[in-house]
Amino acid sequence: MTNASSQVLNVDADERAKFEALAARWWDPEGDSRPLHDLNPARQAYVCSRVAVRDQALLDVGCGGGIFSESLAAAGAKVTAIDVAEKALNVARLHLFESQLEVDYRAITVEELAAEQQDATPYRVITCMEMLEHVPEPWSVVQACAELLAPGGHVFFSTLNRTPKAFAVAILGAEYAMGLLPRGTHQYRKFIRPSELSAWCREAGLQVEDISGMHYNPITRDAKTGPGVQVNYLLHATKLA
Repeated sequence: MTNASSQVLNVDADERAKFEALAARWWDPEGDSRPLHDLNPARQAYVCSRVAVRDQALLDVGCGGGIFSESLAAAGAKVTAIDVAEKALNVARLHLFESQLEVDYRAITVEELAAEQQDATPYRVITCMEMLEHVPEPWSVVQACAELLAPGGHVFFSTLNRTPKAFAVAILGAEYAMGLLPRGTHQYRKFIRPSELSAWCREAGLQVEDISGMHYNPITRDAKTGPGVQVNYLLHATKLA
């Protein structure tokens, strides 16, 4: 494993194109991003139950159209949000006129940001939701997040487990049977086992504090965290002082 700051082009062009295509419909709660809207309150509740975000310098990695970034800003965090999908970022910036919130959106990879801010004040909280399974080298994202995190700071990742159940639910169910997501949104081989993500965290100098499942009922549109990580899960880690 090399230093993440040298991996500044950790971008899959096909993945970026997928999210660029979703840009115009990002804030439609009944559109292609419906699951993101439904999952957002549970994700925010998980993060805010484990760290006080108010007045904290927070980095949201892979922010897309800004759904999670805005909810963190509404909770009082000082949010910087980054992505490589420029069209999605433009939608996110436009939505600030409606929400009247403050988020600093930037088109940059987390590795580039880590290289750029080597001597800058690091972030106290970093979030990276449903992004690791869309890049060629997810370990590089974890390493860069660790480099940007202040000692004692908190980082949160969410992703999909590489299990038959996750394939059935996230791909066969969500993309093909129910049409909740555009077909091709996910690739099973890119799903990440909790043991793999935990190992990357330890190698980056992070201590895993918790791993919880994210459970979503597409019929009732309810989402909650709890035991069971066979499909979606969240991981909370801290940086050793």
